Order: sequence, then C-alpha cells, then structure tokens
Amino acid sequence: MTHMIDISGLLASVRRPARYLGRELNSVSRDPQQAEVHLALAFPDLYEVGMSHLGLRILYTVANSISGIYAERVFAPAADLEQLLREQQIPLFSLESRTALNRFDMVGFTLQYEMSYTAILLMLDLGGIPLHSNQRGDNDPFVLGGGPLAYNPEPLAPFFDFIVIGDGEEVLPEVLETYRIWKKKGPRKRESFLREAALIPGIYVPSFYRDHYGRDGKFTGVEVLAEEASLPVQKRVVSDLEHAVYPECFVVPYMEVVHDRAVLELFRGCSQGCRFCQAGYVYRPVRERSAEKLREQAGRIIANTGFTELSLASLSSSDYPPIGELITSLEQDFAKEHVSLSLPSLRADADAVRLADRLKQGRAAGVTIAPEAGTQRLRDVINKKVTEQAVLEAAAVALKDGQNHIKLYFMLGLPTETMDDLAGLVELVRKISAVGRSGSGRKKGPPRINVSVSTFIPKAHTPFQWEPLLDPEEIKQRQDFLRRELRKIKGVAFSWHGAPISLLEAMLARGDRRLAAVVEGAYDLGSRLDSWDELFSFSRWEEALAAAGIPLHHYTSRPLAFTDPLPWDHISTGITKEFLIREHRKALEGGITPACRGGVCAGCGLGCADGYSSQ
Repeated sequence: MTHMIDISGLLASVRRPARYLGRELNSVSRDPQQAEVHLALAFPDLYEVGMSHLGLRILYTVANSISGIYAERVFAPAADLEQLLREQQIPLFSLESRTALNRFDMVGFTLQYEMSYTAILLMLDLGGIPLHSNQRGDNDPFVLGGGPLAYNPEPLAPFFDFIVIGDGEEVLPEVLETYRIWKKKGPRKRESFLREAALIPGIYVPSFYRDHYGRDGKFTGVEVLAEEASLPVQKRVVSDLEHAVYPECFVVPYMEVVHDRAVLELFRGCSQGCRFCQAGYVYRPVRERSAEKLREQAGRIIANTGFTELSLASLSSSDYPPIGELITSLEQDFAKEHVSLSLPSLRADADAVRLADRLKQGRAAGVTIAPEAGTQRLRDVINKKVTEQAVLEAAAVALKDGQNHIKLYFMLGLPTETMDDLAGLVELVRKISAVGRSGSGRKKGPPRINVSVSTFIPKAHTPFQWEPLLDPEEIKQRQDFLRRELRKIKGVAFSWHGAPISLLEAMLARGDRRLAAVVEGAYDLGSRLDSWDELFSFSRWEEALAAAGIPLHHYTSRPLAFTDPLPWDHISTGITKEFLIREHRKALEGGITPACRGGVCAGCGLGCADGYSSQ
C-alpha cells in the first residue's frame, strides 16, 4: 500500500514546479514501506536555499548509507503552493516518495538562521504535526533539530522533541539505531523513547528541563526534571574528519539554486578566533582532511554529478596548509573536464587573493575581501588579525591588470565602535578606490566597489555574548552616515542590513524559552519566510511581542554581566566560560589572541594541544 500524494494537479499551478518535483539525479528512491526508520530531513526555506546547504547533503548521505533507514528531503513551500495545499487539504510532502510529513517516524530540521523560525512552524502546520511537543500523540513523528542555532535552542524549545548538539553525522546514526530498537519493541508512550534518547551524549530534550525567572523577569537558570537528562549537554564532535562519511553523489537539482556547484569540505572549524563569529567557536577544534583524500573525493564527485564548478569550502579556506598543492593537483585532474575551482572564504590578505585570482581562469568574477572594521583599533578589538596595509595589498592584487570589481564586507555596531571607526571605514574604501585607479592595465574610470555592511549580532558562546545590540535608531543613523560618505567615492555601491531585522535576529539569538510564544504569535499573524526581504513584516513581530507582554528591546538593549545566568548555559561547546571572559576583557584592551594552530594553544578548554577527543 502506497502513501504517495498525487501532486500532478498542484505543479501545473505553481510558479516554480521544479522546487517540488524530486527525482533529481542521485536522489535516493526507495519504498518507504520497507524502511525500518523513515526520516524526513527538513530545511525551513525554499528549495533553492536548502539544496545549497552542505550539512543537509551530508546528513542525507549519512542516513541513507545505513541499512534499513530511508531519509527524504522536504523544504518550505512558497506562498503559491502553501495556498493550494490549504485549499485542497493536502499535507506538506517529501520530495522523494511524496509522503505526508506526519507519516514519517522522525522529522529533522536544520537550524541555520533565526529568521527561518516561523518557516519551521509553517512546515509542521502544513505537514499535519502539532506545533508543540506536549501536544503530539504516540502516532506523531518525533521532531528533532540541529545546526549552529542549536547552541541556543530555547526560543524553539517547546516545538522540538529533542535537539542534536554538535556534528550531526556523529550523533544521527546513534539516534536512528536507538529509535529502530525502540520501535521494534512495539507501541509505547513517546516519553519512553525520549528518555532513551536523552542518554545519548549530545542530545537535549527540552521537556526534561524547566527554566526559572526572577521577580524582575530576568532568567535565573534551568532545573533538570529527568534523571536521564545531563547538565550541561555536551556537544558531539567528529574527531576523525578524514574517515567521516561525505557525499560523493550530490543530488543535482533541475533548477538553478543559490550555490549551484559541488563542494569539497577542506576542514571543519576555524583557528582565527574572531570574537564576533559564532561558527569560529562552536565548530572548534579544527579538523582537516588530507589533500590525498580530498583529491579522491573530488574525482568521484565530479564523475557522479557532472558539475562544472567545485568549491573548496571551509570557514577560511586559505588557512588549509596544502591549499596551493591541492589546487595544482585538482587543476591537473580536471584539465580535460573544464571544471573550475572556487574559494568562497578567504583571509583579507594578498596571498589569499592571489589564490582566488589564480582560479578565475579568465572569468570576470569579482573578489571578496572582509576587513570587517575600518580601523586597526577596532580590528584588534574583534581579533581580526589583518592590517590596513594587508587589505590594501589584497585590493591591489584583486584590481590589477584590468580587473574592475571588488566586494568589501564590514560590520557595524561592533563593541566599542565610534564614529571615528566609521570614518576610518570610509577612508579605507577611499584608499582602495585609489589603489584601483592607479592599477596597471586599468580601464578608464574608477573600479566598481560593492561595500556591504551587516550589523553586529551578539551570539551565544562567543566572547561578545554579553554585549548588547546597538540601538536600532543608532544603527540607522550610522548607516545614513556611511551612505552619505560612501556616495562621494565614485564607483562605490553600498548595501546594508535593515535595523528591524537585526533587532529580531539579536532577540532570538540571545533569547530564552518565553520567546517561543512570540515566534508562534508571529506565525499566526502571517509570518512565513522572514529571511526573504519582500516577505518580511516587522509589524507582525511587534504585535506578537506585545501580545506576549515582552518589551521590544528586552533581550537586546542591555549588556549582560559575567555573573548573569545565560539561557544557553546548559548547552556546552567545550569552551570554558572563563576563556570567553578573558577574551572579552582582552577585546576591550585591544589585545590580540594568536590563531591556535601550529602548536599555539589559546587555552579555550578543548584540550586540542593534548589531542582532542570527542568522547
């Protein structure tokens, strides 16, 4: 008996039917009725975004490589399909077998971006799954989550049965095996499985914890309610990346997606220690794949997919020690296939830009440089170990020989930032423009410089987690200053991140469990794909906050004390709070912490210098 939903009548009525077709090259097609465990891997955004996410691709491969497990994909629908599903009372379905979401054993969400939280509720709602874990019956799927935002899962806690803390490919096989054994024993109450799951290192079951607040409304800590629940929940880490499962048969989309290319993961983690960067802390320690392994993987990936671009990806790809040798080998391997290589993440120095320039192969793509701050003082505060001279040299390399386009990334509202720092940003852009105009082979006219400025968001488990968000009115004033001043430099285009959405990101990044009511309220008022500017409505969130009785700036406006309990203290990355406090104090003094590679240890608590173990 099949449970496949007939979607033939739906696809003729939606704008981009390829989002929902499934059956792409290398997608996994099996009979779900024969699976011992049926898993939906859910990404709370449109297909073209989710299909670009490496983590989803890895978990798809990991789960489907286990005998008896069938993992399928499901993405958030666009508004046109949502309307049709509601009108025709059809549940949201998976791509591979077109199974309704509520017929799976488990539904696992990627927690990648704060503004996708309402899309999670949309998918549960359309899939026929009760939004709250305590409302689900014994026949409903277990809803789990994982990803970088799992390190402060509290604003989503009531919606999830359990959450994976750390590397998903390390934990997911244990979760699936535990569930397989539990399921074979016959029908039982949901809580019995959750108690077994809580015993797996790296699993957080929100219902086994209770949060507490003082009379002033401040968060005061969590209480453990089940003996199986650990405190804190320690993240899990793939310690041997060399032998970890990695996709070599990427699913090839029918339509263009955001990152339409194959991906090689050079290493995981980052040693630079930029104090604003959550990924740089939660993905520690650095773990590498050998150049030999990467070369083998690259050959199989291209043979299995036919992609013509291969991205050499990591948080800072040019930090990979044998990057030059690897590029040379891959260029030789793919000389006949005309496969281009790209480096999406580079340091802001000339050597890194030369690597990127080497890979252009005659293409006119611009180069991206991220100084992050406009003055050396502020770069020292954030531990961005790059000088103005290095940035100018990188720009000179990027704009040489007739190249005419460069992208610059900065942050606004960083701790201790003053108007002098913003004036320094403008002056740095002016100097880069001058470098471009004086370059050899320069076409007539100034270079094209795209300056993108995002707002600093204080993130959990970073040295700046205690810092407030800059007041939204002040954000707007500083953005206006940059707009006025950068307009005076020919060839410069300026883009920025809106203050209202920055406020919500910071609220959800630093919030506690009480924000779940706000997320649900915003969803009930019509919020869906809030990460898309044209669909975002700040007024809905304001109304949801008011209904929940939470002041707009409650979570963002004030600095937190080192002694304040934090809503995410029960989630451990392995990095000690003492280290983060030292880094915060060092930031205010303008001190630099060296990159923790090559025998240099920053003393964060992970014990990498002694040989890191995930156990």
